[in-house]
Amino acid sequence: MVIRARAVTLSLGSRAAPTDILKGIDLDIAAGSSVAILGPSGSGKSSLMAILSGLERATGGGVEVAGVDFTTLDEDGLSRARRGRIGIVLQAFHLLPTMTALENVAVPMELAGIADPFTRAEAELAAVGLGHRLTHYPAQLSGGEQQRVAIARAVAPAPAILFADEPTGNLDEATSAGIVELLFERRRAADATLVMITHDPALAERCDRIIRMRDGVIVEDCAA
Repeated sequence: MVIRARAVTLSLGSRAAPTDILKGIDLDIAAGSSVAILGPSGSGKSSLMAILSGLERATGGGVEVAGVDFTTLDEDGLSRARRGRIGIVLQAFHLLPTMTALENVAVPMELAGIADPFTRAEAELAAVGLGHRLTHYPAQLSGGEQQRVAIARAVAPAPAILFADEPTGNLDEATSAGIVELLFERRRAADATLVMITHDPALAERCDRIIRMRDGVIVEDCAA
């Protein structure tokens, strides 16, 4: 199992008046699988992804990801643990506006100490169909192109796990279809485990497994 979560809770707010976001999640995800986490707004699915990807610390329970015990790590430790192990694609592209497409993909690898970051970035951008847009800035790219850069940035370090949170949420229907195909193709090329947050049942059915959440708990877990 590349992900193990046991009795994971997340509470926000004060001790006197906490808001329980996750209420005791138990979850195992096998290496190489693709998993969709489906649920309405407020169900806790994005919060669960944030904890599993090391962007958020659980209030309680245990989380082990790619052989690392996330439970014992502070924010700096979680940041180090993500490097090279985890790639993340979000609904908002989160590209740095002052960097070119090539720099947006290469610089995070350079800062992480990954060898040949610009060579790898150029190859991955070519793989997502942007070999001719290396020197363009985000403002010069369409929404679909920006998400392609974000996918390249996530996949270029060859992570063990690829997380995607509503990856087509800011795109029109025609562009979304191409981005979905690209996401799954690049995931296969990297041989990465895919954990995808979505509200779209049709997109969820592209995965091997569908987990449905409601009110901070898993209510269904089945093969797609």
